Formats: sequence, C-alpha cells, structure tokens
Amino acid sequence: MAGVSFDSETIHRMPGSLPFSSALITGGGGGTGKALATYLINTHKIKIGAPGYYVLDMGDTASIAPFVAKITAEHPELDCLINNAGVQRPLDIQREAPADFLDKADNEININVKGPLHLTIGLLPHLRARAEAKAQGPDGSASSTAAAIINVSSVLGFVPFSIVNPIYNGTKAWLHFWSINLRTQLRGTGIAVFEIAPPTVATDLHRERADPDDNKKDKNPGALSVDKFVDEVGKRLVAGGDTIGAGMSMDVVERWYGEFRGMCKGYEATNFFCLSPIRQWT
Repeated sequence: MAGVSFDSETIHRMPGSLPFSSALITGGGGGTGKALATYLINTHKIKIGAPGYYVLDMGDTASIAPFVAKITAEHPELDCLINNAGVQRPLDIQREAPADFLDKADNEININVKGPLHLTIGLLPHLRARAEAKAQGPDGSASSTAAAIINVSSVLGFVPFSIVNPIYNGTKAWLHFWSINLRTQLRGTGIAVFEIAPPTVATDLHRERADPDDNKKDKNPGALSVDKFVDEVGKRLVAGGDTIGAGMSMDVVERWYGEFRGMCKGYEATNFFCLSPIRQWT
C-alpha cells in the first residue's frame, strides 16, 4: 500500500479518541508506565499485551532488533509505541571517580536515549505498514485511526533545574527535541507523535538519591501522585494535544513553546495542551 497519504491534522486531533488500539509500553511494570497501561486498558480498552510481559533491557541495543521481530510477529496488531522506560541517577562530577561517573552516565544514556531511538527506528516499518493498512475503513471509507509514538520526556528536558541529575536532564532534553523533529518528519505518514512531559511524580524514580522519597507529596508539595498524573495526561491526550504537561510542567511547557516554537520549522504544527485548567475537565 505504498503511497498512501494522510492528513496528520485530522489523524490524531480528534477529541475523545486515540489513534491506536494496541500499545507497547516500555517500563510498564511499575510507576507511570503501569499506571498508563491500566488507564489505557480500563478507559479506552487498549490492548497492552496483558496478561503476558516481555523482558527487554533498553540499555542493550543489540537485543532490540530481535525483540522487535518477536513482538511484531506475536502482535501484528501493534500500532503504538510508548517510550516510557528511563532511569535517573544522582551524579556529582566533582565527587565521583571519573571511571564511575562515565560508567553510570553511559548506562543512563543507553537506557534513556539509545534504547528509545533503536526501538523507534526498529518499529517504524511496522507502524507505517499498520497505518497504511488502516488508511481505509472496512466500508472503504478513509479511516482517521492510524498509529502512534508517545515519548515520555520530563519537565527537566525543558528547564534543567534539578542539578543533581545532569545526565538525566540531558537525555530528556534529547527526547524532547527528538519528538519535535520526529513529528515533523513523519507528517503525512499516518503516524502521530506525542510527547508527555511529566513534572515530579511520586514514583520510585528517585530510588538512588540520598532521600528516595523526596518526590513524594509530603516532602514536595509540587509533586503529583501517579493517579493524578495519569488522570491529567489522559484527558489532555484524548483532547487532541500532542505535547502534554501535567501539574507544574504545564506552565513550563507552554512558556517554552511560547518563546521558541516559531524558530524551528515544524513547530507551527505542534498543538500543546499544557495550561488547560483542570476545571475544564470536571
């Protein structure tokens, strides 16, 4: 079905619907990944591959191509990749031994950057084929449902105010810019690209810090519970936004785009739902 074209503005900006029905979520065993999976299954009846789990080391790029072959063979209906897995490590360049610093930094870059990159590129042919196959509805009419890539970045990819994790901040900045350019390059293919930029969320992401609970509400008033985060993101996702903030990240993302969106070709297509007051959803 080569040559099928799509109007990307009508594919993933249909309020109340999602442009996919079967999703692969990395890091889906806990935290925001598990919560997103639960939300998609319960609210939108999205197939996540439950009850089975797949084990994949996102830092081992050599294992990604065989994994892609396996999961697309076992789940040919797969039409969405959610790059959610990530690690955050506190690193102090003045205190860490150089070899230790580089070892931890390389591992963090492999998981947060190279893993999503290799998985995305590996799945693109399959996602494109799925989008083309769904270009026509069963009655012969054009279908607005296609395929999707959802990248979970961070507010720290916009403003790196948490200086204790310099590598993490950089990897999330990469994921942010990758999402922008990927969205632009895939325009017209039927593959929608979303970015979710979480604020501090009460998960175990800070497990390597001196105080692993410093992202909990009782110690950080700006932190969101996992349930609150997923509730906000879910509502904005179906509302049609492709760059989505929650909690305090809403203001940061909107201010960032307000300042810079006009300086890069393709920003004009970004439709961000970041400052929509919660009262609009109640």
